Amino acid sequence: MTAVDPAVRLGSIQSSTDGFTFGVLDGLGLPPDAHCLDLGAGAGSVAEDLVARCPRGRVVAVDIDVSHLADSPAEVVEADITDPAFDPGAFDLVHARFVLCHLAARDDVLARAAGWLRPGGWLVVTDPFQLPEETAAFPVVARIMAAYRKLQTGADLTWVRGVPSRMGAAGLADIGFAARPACMGNLDRDRWRPLIDQAAPALLARGLVTEDDLAEFRSRLLEPAFVDIPQISIAVWGRKPCIAGRPQPVTG
Repeated sequence: MTAVDPAVRLGSIQSSTDGFTFGVLDGLGLPPDAHCLDLGAGAGSVAEDLVARCPRGRVVAVDIDVSHLADSPAEVVEADITDPAFDPGAFDLVHARFVLCHLAARDDVLARAAGWLRPGGWLVVTDPFQLPEETAAFPVVARIMAAYRKLQTGADLTWVRGVPSRMGAAGLADIGFAARPACMGNLDRDRWRPLIDQAAPALLARGLVTEDDLAEFRSRLLEPAFVDIPQISIAVWGRKPCIAGRPQPVTG
């Protein structure tokens, strides 16, 4: 398999996940003058949505690689969110999707992100939870997903399960969560072909899969009966309590 352009991979992630993310944001009732921070903004679809939601507010899109954010309507900041010097101020929303589970300092960044909220502000974290490979319906999926997990050096693809408790420990309240299964196969509903194509050179170089594994996976994607759920995207949100006896501050 030939590696795909990172923009294609990011586009695949956005097209398959934006609807889920936007539904979570719908439930928060953000005011039009909200100040929003999007951590690890990627190709910028969430930041763009936030600009439309909050036309009188401020939206800051942060990524260590801003090459895909050239046309973003948000304020674009190139920064390492794990840097202790990164202190973006107070926001009504801090959002991070498919970012924190890849960071060694993920717990610390989550706790710091809770501190970047204004009273009444929301922290929303979405990350994947990878299901046990041995439960896959197809042996080739079991092999590829086990290899994919090993390739995610430093990542924890089960960390998100503990995010609700970590938000509570960070002092947030009104904690909620929702989940969306990720689809592998099912013909044109598949979202995993670009991800596996992107990872293929590294998977082969490390001997985690064979050319035959990848060829079988690619062939299987053409079969109507090839459908599996390798991961679940879990979104967790929590709110910084308002100060007792004081109204929530007006943003803007």
